[in-house]
Amino acid sequence: MLEVGDQAPDFTGVTGTGDSIRLSDHSGSRIALYFYPKDDTSGCTAEACSIRDHWPEFDKSGIVVIGVSGDSVESHQKFSAKHELPFALLADTEQTVMNAYGVWGEKKMYGKTFYGVKRTTFLIDESGKIVKIFKRPKTKIHGQEILDAFAALS
Repeated sequence: MLEVGDQAPDFTGVTGTGDSIRLSDHSGSRIALYFYPKDDTSGCTAEACSIRDHWPEFDKSGIVVIGVSGDSVESHQKFSAKHELPFALLADTEQTVMNAYGVWGEKKMYGKTFYGVKRTTFLIDESGKIVKIFKRPKTKIHGQEILDAFAALS
């Protein structure tokens, strides 16, 4: 997994709106890049809605938010529409971005081992450097966690 101080790997992907997105398109901006397991599950919905509920503060602060999961473009469209999410969701169906950031790997739950995405958020500064990493963020308050972390870094 990447560490604080590392350059954030650039990527290109397709969002839930069908648009192409590159991390480098947002060069010069602060970015919250968050990886989550699955659209429309309880924890992932709580996390996305926490960010959505703080959207005016993100917008005012100029923080770009990009969510990434292995779900399809169509799944992202439904999830985003259902919960009125104002930020991009990247469909990483081949785990390319997840592997670049080191968040795809072995997980254990209820005594079973499987592969999946490890819920992680990377805060990236204007120069493209990783300045904070949240491993296993608190989904219900993650929007505020991100805002507080960026404020503390200013």
